[in-house]
Amino acid sequence: MGIMDVFAQLEKSSPAGGKPEWLIAGLGNPGMQYENTRHNAGFMALDKTAAEEHVQVTKYKFKGNVGEAAIAGKRCLLLKPQTFMNKSGEAIVAAMQFYKLDIAHVIVMYDDISLAPGKLRIRRKGSAGGHNGIKSIIELTGSEDFARIKLGVGAKPNKNMDLADWVLSKFRPEELKEMEISTANAYECLKLMVNDKTDEAMNQYNA
Repeated sequence: MGIMDVFAQLEKSSPAGGKPEWLIAGLGNPGMQYENTRHNAGFMALDKTAAEEHVQVTKYKFKGNVGEAAIAGKRCLLLKPQTFMNKSGEAIVAAMQFYKLDIAHVIVMYDDISLAPGKLRIRRKGSAGGHNGIKSIIELTGSEDFARIKLGVGAKPNKNMDLADWVLSKFRPEELKEMEISTANAYECLKLMVNDKTDEAMNQYNA
């Protein structure tokens, strides 16, 4: 193998060699005070994916922290919006426009209070369902047609509790163990979804 063949091989295997095919976003709030809170389940899932792919998501671009990974052979941009949850769409749209990515090649990971910690639900598209981060993305992209991986964070312990207080509360130690399972499963889902095997992901991992 000649030196040019070696360079060609390296470029082919390197996620930095060209335009990302997929945008994968994990939603949450920036700052140490929000670490391990329920609303940051999307950040946790993206961090797990980055760790599995041995990449850093630390470069600031598109109003978020980004990194690139070749997930199951597909070049992916990993994004953690740093705009706070209610403005998540700003980072998503900035990245989409820069790389001219279609909404069909966007996957968003975020928290869902209707599922227990450790559980996942994959959807091809849908409404915001009361989630402000998803609402922002729909408003700014003008579309509901992006895939989602919802990570269960548990329901409010009582109906009188303020929802904001609940989602900004920290996971209990036993719940964090369940989140380790769901974030690992979310990574497995991504490997299927970027290869157009969303149905398979749903069949295997949907709660």
